[in-house]
Amino acid sequence: MTAGRYAPSPSGRMHLGNLLCCLLAWLSAKSKGGQVLLRIEDLDAARCPRRYAEAIVDDLAWLGLAADGPQPPVYQSERAAVYQQFYDRLAAKGLVYPCFCSRSQLHAASAPHRSDGQVVYPGTCRGLTPEEIAEKARRKAPAWRVRVPDEEIAFTDGHLGPYAENLARDCGDFYLRRADGVFAYQLAVVVDDALMGVTEVVRGADLLSSTPRQLWLYRELGLQAPQFYHLPLLLDHEGRRLSKRDGDQSLENLRARYTPQEIVGRLAFACGLQDAPRPAAPQDLVGAFDWARVPRHDIFLPEHLF
Repeated sequence: MTAGRYAPSPSGRMHLGNLLCCLLAWLSAKSKGGQVLLRIEDLDAARCPRRYAEAIVDDLAWLGLAADGPQPPVYQSERAAVYQQFYDRLAAKGLVYPCFCSRSQLHAASAPHRSDGQVVYPGTCRGLTPEEIAEKARRKAPAWRVRVPDEEIAFTDGHLGPYAENLARDCGDFYLRRADGVFAYQLAVVVDDALMGVTEVVRGADLLSSTPRQLWLYRELGLQAPQFYHLPLLLDHEGRRLSKRDGDQSLENLRARYTPQEIVGRLAFACGLQDAPRPAAPQDLVGAFDWARVPRHDIFLPEHLF
């Protein structure tokens, strides 16, 4: 059975961009007769108060997008022991090493990756000797990186089509764990999706470049990878990416101005699933759902729509 998922980060109330991702994840799974699971991505628990997670669950239910998975949701902040097991597998292969670089050092030493401003790690700490590691560790706690091969990882996205990156050239060795002990997104998301039985991942195109390194982690850990669908980013009428800091577009404010059906119907219109912004419940859209109707470029919200 198809199993999709929502994986919101509760650093604030959901905005329309988050909601569009949830809507398309729900429709994609339900159009195949599948289910949708819910995971709360609160790895950095200090930035993710539980009240926001509870608000997300309530917002999804109010919109008719309640998850089918276990209750309560899976919380990443409670899964450090699980991530440790898979981290140890990579360490046992000799793939993990400490990194003492500061953010400013990394930005000074390397050019941005492609057009997204991501810094390609130059391997500064990759070849440190045990003596050098011990000396640096006396002054600073290290973060931990994984050694990636000089290899191209290619896949075909279910919506955007073929994509490939050379791990060594396009991203470099990436973080598995922060200096404060918090596990990194790249490891946690792979472990969670595999253990939860997720078969398809719907998420924003801003995460497209993360997929090759995640596919490599699936392979190294002996886990089954899902099918990926990356959707275009939702921008306001001036071309700005929506943010949780933009209160007018948060579900807290939208719930005071619109019905659930009005919000869903207008979003469906914005992403090509309806020919007019008429009210609609999610189940009304399942029968006609087709990824071919969703744009592959950024979506601009008309100023009058919300």
